[in-house]
Amino acid sequence: MRGTMKRIGGVAVLLAAGLLGGCANPAADQAMVAQNALIGMPKQTLLSCAGVPERQATAGDLEFFTYRSNRLISYPAWGGYGGYWGYPYGGWGGYGYDVTSVDCEATFTLRNGAVERIVYGGSSSGGSRLGQCYAIVQNCLAQVPSQSPQPPMAPAR
Repeated sequence: MRGTMKRIGGVAVLLAAGLLGGCANPAADQAMVAQNALIGMPKQTLLSCAGVPERQATAGDLEFFTYRSNRLISYPAWGGYGGYWGYPYGGWGGYGYDVTSVDCEATFTLRNGAVERIVYGGSSSGGSRLGQCYAIVQNCLAQVPSQSPQPPMAPAR
């Protein structure tokens, strides 16, 4: 009995981990990777892969390039207006749409013609914003040579 309970508990933990893993946002993960991978990218390469920034500014020896990306997401939702009660009472109900706006503002700080830092902002939050930030950095990530995974180290003897 006790062994069965342990197995059920173990299965529940694996199921919960699988469900949480299913909620992962690969685009958000890649946007976070870009914050390190694009450091050192030359200004010319940045402009060729990300395009002309929406805003740019200079302060001393720093340049700031700001890019924006946004999209609207709509999905069906119950309108909640009631329902049909039949003649002569009338009434109406129906379906509507919920609309959400997701945006990202990515500011690249450049020093001496190379990316030094990338900061994400915007009115959205969490993984949805980071996922939208990926739209800005996606083409630039393709310019970065992929690093081959390092073989695991052998345990010390």
